[in-house]
Order: sequence, then structure tokens, then C-alpha cells
Amino acid sequence: MTFVFLFAVAFVGGALNAVAGGGSFLALPALMSAGIGAVSANATTTLAMWPGSLSSVIAYRREVGHATSWLWRLGVTSLVGGLLGAWLLVRTSDARFLHLLPWLMLAAALTFTFGGHLVARLRPKSAASALHGDRSQVPWWILLFQLMIAIYGGYFGGGMGIMMLAGFAVAGMTDIHEMNALKTVLAVAINGLALAEFIIDGAISWPPGIVMVAGGIAGGYLGAAIARKLPQPFVRITVIAVAWVMTAYFFLR
Repeated sequence: MTFVFLFAVAFVGGALNAVAGGGSFLALPALMSAGIGAVSANATTTLAMWPGSLSSVIAYRREVGHATSWLWRLGVTSLVGGLLGAWLLVRTSDARFLHLLPWLMLAAALTFTFGGHLVARLRPKSAASALHGDRSQVPWWILLFQLMIAIYGGYFGGGMGIMMLAGFAVAGMTDIHEMNALKTVLAVAINGLALAEFIIDGAISWPPGIVMVAGGIAGGYLGAAIARKLPQPFVRITVIAVAWVMTAYFFLR
């Protein structure tokens, strides 16, 4: 019965990730409710959600080709940060991670709730930047910013995509499709390297993880078709509500 529950949660999480993001807000608490330790549950959440994200890269392959200069520079930074974040996680005790978790959830909930408005406000200002005239110019500071996001992503990751979008907007990117493509590829790289670290260190809880991988893939392909029929604001508000309820739960726990 537990596996059925985890499959269903991952299915919904995969569908949400396909249209609005926020699947980890469901997957992590579900794994912890199944009796899995906090650190292992977080690592297993990465396993559960990663294959669905990988499939999104294929859909964005054309847009990624238009931002190759950014991809190579930020890609290296993202790999280093993702590995470092994962290395820090597997060396964190369950007790320490449970102490940090409410604050990580709060950061993710705030980012998910207000990050879209921030990106929208910043994007017009970026039009006058150097990138508008020369797509190959990558500001030096975005490398440091991306490194910090990648470390956060390897360690926890909630809201990471919106953080990246905000950084790209300030740095001068103006094409939202290229921004989303770059964000998707970098997130897959960060979580992929973090996942490799988790596997090497034995942090993955495999039986529930495999069940959730199946649920996440099914949700990404089938559930998204259902979710897309719903008004996007409704889906987004649902994710935000779940994020804040889960955040409050972990603070009160």
C-alpha cells in the first residue's frame, strides 16, 4: 500500500513539474512519511524527479542551441556546485537536516510564490545590457551566482529553477524560451551529478525510489496532459498552497 501511495504522489509531482514545477514539495514529505530518513528522502526525491526533467531537455533542444556560449560557461559552474551541494548533504546528519529543512522549504516556497513576479520585473531592465547586443558575453558575476544556486540545488533544490531565471534576466537574457531551455539543462546537470554522488555514497532508498521514478515518468507524460486542461493559475495556486502547508508543517513539527 505504501508503494501505491508513493507512485501516486510521484505521478502528481511529475505532472506538476511538467506544467508549473514544485513536485518536490510533494515527493519529499511523502518519502519521510513512509519512514525514510530525512537525508535519504531528500536524495531519493532527486532520483524520483530527475528522469522527468531529463525528458524536458529533448523538447528544448532547439532553444538550447541558441545559448551555447552561456551553456558551456554556466554548465561547468553548475556541475561543480551540484557536486559540492550533494557532498555537503550526504555529510549532514538526519537531525541537522531536519533542523535546516523548514528554512529550506521556506526559501523554496518564497521563491516559487514570488519568483515569477521578480523575473517579470527584472526582464525589461535587462534589455539594455551587453547581451542584447552580443549573445556571447556572459557577465562574470552570473558564474558566481550560478555556483551558489548549484550548491543549493545539489543540497536541496526547491525553487532552484526560478532562482536561475531571475539571474538570467538580470544578466541580460530576454528570450524566455531560451531562458527556460538553459534553466532546464542546467537543472538536469546539477541534479544528475548530485544523484551520482548520492548513489556512490549509498544515500538512495532504492525500492521506494524506483517506484517513484516510474510514477514521475508516468505523471510527466500522462498527468501533464490532464493538468494542462486546468487553468494554469489554478495549478500554480495549488502548488503554492501545498508549498506553504508543507513549510508550516515542518516548522511546527
